[in-house]
Amino acid sequence: MPRLVLTVIGDDRAGLVSALADVVTAHDGNWEDSQLAELAGKFAGIVVVGVPAERADELTTALQDLDGLLEVTTHPGAEATVVADDSGAQRLTVDLLGNDNPGIVREVSSVLNRHELSIETMTTQTREAPMAGGLLFEAHVVVRVPLGSDTAALRADLERLATELLVDIAVA
Repeated sequence: MPRLVLTVIGDDRAGLVSALADVVTAHDGNWEDSQLAELAGKFAGIVVVGVPAERADELTTALQDLDGLLEVTTHPGAEATVVADDSGAQRLTVDLLGNDNPGIVREVSSVLNRHELSIETMTTQTREAPMAGGLLFEAHVVVRVPLGSDTAALRADLERLATELLVDIAVA
């Protein structure tokens, strides 16, 4: 069954997921995977749906009728039977906490890129610093580490970066 990747965004309000799910179900689609969140007053996310090939175009057209509620962009996804061979790969989590300043995501992602690691998920947020005032930046990143990668070198590079940025970075 073909898969579609939907990107959705709209003003946050009750009923958005229900409206989207109604359209997917009405076209024999199957909601497989999603990551959805309210960010800065907007509801945004990515949804993967499986849909019979003969209904994919119809579903794509029907999703445009959500205009006014959600803006939906449809992208073709990989077939459900295609699975990346990552046997031997391990997952590492990188947790970061420190004073917010521009460039933290760029610096961390650059280190991960130099080590040829793929980010599976990344969650970030800013919040008020409890006692010091100002904002704290917090990140939780899960990376896929291929077999044979030098995790000791990665840890050393992240520790150097933590010192440069004056943040705490933990790798598990």
